Amino acid sequence: MALEHTKWGILFCPKGSSANTRKYRSRLEDMLKTNNVEYDLVQSESESSVERLVKMFIDNSYKTIVIVGGDSALNDAVNCLMDCPSELRDTISLGVIPNGVLNDFSKFWGLKEGDVSFSIQTLLGHRVRKIDLGCMHYADKEGEGHKRYFINCINIGLIADMMNLRRQTRSLLGSRTLSFLVSALLLIFHRMEYKMRLKINGDLIDRKVMNVCIGSGPGYGQTPNAVPYNGMVDVSLVVPTELLQLLEGFWLLFTGRFLNHRGVRPYRARKVEVIKASQALVGVDGRLVGRLSGECEITVEQEVINFIIPR
Repeated sequence: MALEHTKWGILFCPKGSSANTRKYRSRLEDMLKTNNVEYDLVQSESESSVERLVKMFIDNSYKTIVIVGGDSALNDAVNCLMDCPSELRDTISLGVIPNGVLNDFSKFWGLKEGDVSFSIQTLLGHRVRKIDLGCMHYADKEGEGHKRYFINCINIGLIADMMNLRRQTRSLLGSRTLSFLVSALLLIFHRMEYKMRLKINGDLIDRKVMNVCIGSGPGYGQTPNAVPYNGMVDVSLVVPTELLQLLEGFWLLFTGRFLNHRGVRPYRARKVEVIKASQALVGVDGRLVGRLSGECEITVEQEVINFIIPR
């Protein structure tokens, strides 16, 4: 790929059927040409290829990198950018055209899936805001330290379990909607409590917990007041409830009133320490990353990514 400074490097992350993917990509490219956008577009083959392709754009000196995808693809992109020296990262702007299963971070900025024209106009306007990233510091089973950045949220417990069940049922059923409904029903027979020990703002919390959401963004409705530019994360800790209260919680989540639920304990912090989480599953920006095998620490790195937002 030739060295470029003015072209957009566009990473297209497909979803749905091959026929729908071809139709969407063709429509997208027609709109880019109509707006006289110079670009090079590559398509990801799988989730694991996103970071490799973003790195290719960086290595070839693209200064505007656009992700056509959802929160998980954006997560891979920002983690790739955070591997770069800050001097190089400061010269690169990241943009998004929402096209994912979850587009929570895009929605926060007023970018909607399906409104490709508005997303392209936003990118052409090139209004850049430096945004914060959450960062999870953790160790693997061998004790080796790792860092994983997030733009939206980390879920520890029930929601990550639901992601795992949904992924498994979708591989069997194919349909996203059907797999969501089946996985939600399976949760009734699934473990819903985890013994956790957390430290938030110096307060030690040692109790059974259903889910912890730590958000630098809206957290799929669980941290609706979090913003990616105040140097802090919002935390929603969900304590065990009865089944009817759990169903009420899902209703409040889908209607944007999650913090009103009696089982939710909200916090705002600069650092969260997870001392123990009983081998709970962890999801980062909608993607399952596995189980915690030890302690982890969540902090915020301020104003580290140039993100293109609407005017």
